[in-house]
Amino acid sequence: ALRELEAAGFLARTRERLPDGRFVPRTISYNRPGADREAARETPRAREASETREAGEAQEEPPAPKALERRPVPPAAAPAPAPPAPTRSPLPERHHAAASLLAGLRGREPRMLLSERDVRRLAPGVTEWLERGAHPEAVSRTLCATLPHDLAHPAGFLAHRLAALMPPPLPAVPVAPPPPDPFQNCDDCDRAFRAPEPGLCGGCRAWAAA
Repeated sequence: ALRELEAAGFLARTRERLPDGRFVPRTISYNRPGADREAARETPRAREASETREAGEAQEEPPAPKALERRPVPPAAAPAPAPPAPTRSPLPERHHAAASLLAGLRGREPRMLLSERDVRRLAPGVTEWLERGAHPEAVSRTLCATLPHDLAHPAGFLAHRLAALMPPPLPAVPVAPPPPDPFQNCDDCDRAFRAPEPGLCGGCRAWAAA
């Protein structure tokens, strides 16, 4: 396209030599092809280089370099202290057994790898299972049974299973009646009767009292 514009007279491309000996391309565009072309003016860069060279030749001695003013370097600011790590409240003692059970699930099923935060969040649910009479081995087996193949969030799965499969509380144990007194032989008539200690039967006590 540039060659076609140049052939039609809209464009002129030349090479210009700078005072330092380098050649640079120069492109001139024309709004009216065939008009008188003015003499190419000197480029600002070439004129600046020429004026600099002439000024350098006219000057006899180079100016003395100015002494650099040294400014005091401000001391580097001390790095800000790191914020203290947030302290977590200790886990209540009643949840220690549940936390140990949850942390050990990965030994039974590698996909049940829980973070410390997840263990603290799920421990109260496991504690409720244990307080309802569930054996720890039965709890571990139930939580790890029939896991889905695409298990991506074990903590969420365990939270759902702990709530959905919560065992009922144990029924109240009835209070057994006290055992009856043992049999004793009366010291007078040798009859058998129930009493906490040996002695006279009821009839012999009544006769003795009379």
